[in-house]
Amino acid sequence: MTREELIKQIRTKQSFLCVGLDTDIKKIPQQLLQADDPIFEFNKAIIDATAPYSVAYKPNLAFYESLGVKGLLAFERTVAYLNENYPEQFIIADAKRGDIGNTSQMYARTFFETYNLDALTVAPYMGEDSVKPFLAYEGKWVILLALTSNKGSHDFQLMGDAQGTRLFEHVLTKSQTWGNADNMMYVVGATQGEAFKDIRRHAPNHFLLVPGIGAQGGSLHDVCQYGMNKDCGLLVNSSRGIIYASNGVDFAQVAAEKAREIQEEMARELKAILPAF
Repeated sequence: MTREELIKQIRTKQSFLCVGLDTDIKKIPQQLLQADDPIFEFNKAIIDATAPYSVAYKPNLAFYESLGVKGLLAFERTVAYLNENYPEQFIIADAKRGDIGNTSQMYARTFFETYNLDALTVAPYMGEDSVKPFLAYEGKWVILLALTSNKGSHDFQLMGDAQGTRLFEHVLTKSQTWGNADNMMYVVGATQGEAFKDIRRHAPNHFLLVPGIGAQGGSLHDVCQYGMNKDCGLLVNSSRGIIYASNGVDFAQVAAEKAREIQEEMARELKAILPAF
C-alpha cells in the first residue's frame, strides 16, 4: 500500500484506527474453543465487525507464536482473510524484528513475500544494515521503534548525550538517511504526550504508529493535538479496549461499538485540526 492509498482510506473513513489483534487463547469467549481454529474464528468475527471503522489491523506475533504451529497457521489464515476480503486495510505485523543483515533478509522474506503484509515493526538497535533489508521491498513499510509507551522506555530511549540529544532523537534523524516518509513510519507511544512535539520536529512528514490509548491510559486528544500533521500522519492502535470489550456471545457486536466510538472521536479531531481534510 502506498502512502497516498493510506491517506485516501483515512480521508474516506474519517478514521485512523488500527485494531490490534493481540488474540490470547485464554481470553477469547469460551464458545469459540470448540472450533477447529478458535483464534482465527475470533479474529474473523472481530475483523468483520470493526472493518467499517478501521484502516489497519496489527496482529502481534507473540500471541500466535505462543501456540506453536497452530498459532502460526491462525496468523497466516488471518492475514489471508484480510488480504482477500478487506484489501483496503493496511496490515501490520507487530514482530519487532531486528538482527544482522542476512537474518533480517530472511525476516523480510517471511513477512513481505510469504505472508504478504504491508508493514513490519522493526527494532533499530543494531543499526542500518539490520534495517535496510526490509526497505528493499517496493510498496512495503518499516515501522521503526522510536519512543515507546512502556515504563522501561526511560532506561535508554530518553538518555541524552553531551549536547542534550536523546537516543530516540538520534534514531529519528539517522534512520531518515535509510528510508523516507513513503516507506518508513515510527512507533511512538500514546502516553508520551507533549513529546510528540519533539518527534514532529525531527520527523514532520512521517506516519506514526501510536499504541497506548485506552487500556494503557494514553489520550487520543493529546496524540492528535501534538502528533497530527497535514496528512493526518497517525495510525492509532487499540487492542484490548476493542477486542476484549466483551467476553460473551456479543463480543463482536461490542467490539464494533467500541471501534465506532473511537472512529467518531477521530472524526471530530480531524475536523477540528484539519477541517479541509
